[in-house]
Amino acid sequence: MNAIGRYQTELGFITVRADETAVTAVCFTSESDCFLPEKRSVLTDSTALQIREYLAGCRREFDLPLRPSGTPFQQRVWSALLNIPYGEVRTYTEIAAAIGSPRAARPVGSACGANPLFLLVPCHRVVAKHGIGGYGGDVARKRQLLLLEGIAY
Repeated sequence: MNAIGRYQTELGFITVRADETAVTAVCFTSESDCFLPEKRSVLTDSTALQIREYLAGCRREFDLPLRPSGTPFQQRVWSALLNIPYGEVRTYTEIAAAIGSPRAARPVGSACGANPLFLLVPCHRVVAKHGIGGYGGDVARKRQLLLLEGIAY
């Protein structure tokens, strides 16, 4: 059974997708998309609750089973992102070095942009060498997320 739920958060609407055992995608959703059919589950509801707790400043880590779909390179990048602690950032270059591909800063940026699990896999904690860098969920939201974690950019 694949589940899908749409939820209101402090940063806007999100869509959470899950299969029987893991969260497979979380993304920002336009308000008009929230009227499409849903098939919520305990896992989609739990994910939304944990995201709301994080955005309220009551949670620093997520306790959810994750199964993002991507290439082996993307999987390595996303795995490295899970090691960035709350309240810290890394550069694209640092992530590239951490996964054994020191010249792959741009592909790391692309993998961050393709991250299907916004917030849960913290691509917002990856910044450019000389600036905030991009963010698939909007750079203004990235700045808000970093500020929430005590990082001014």
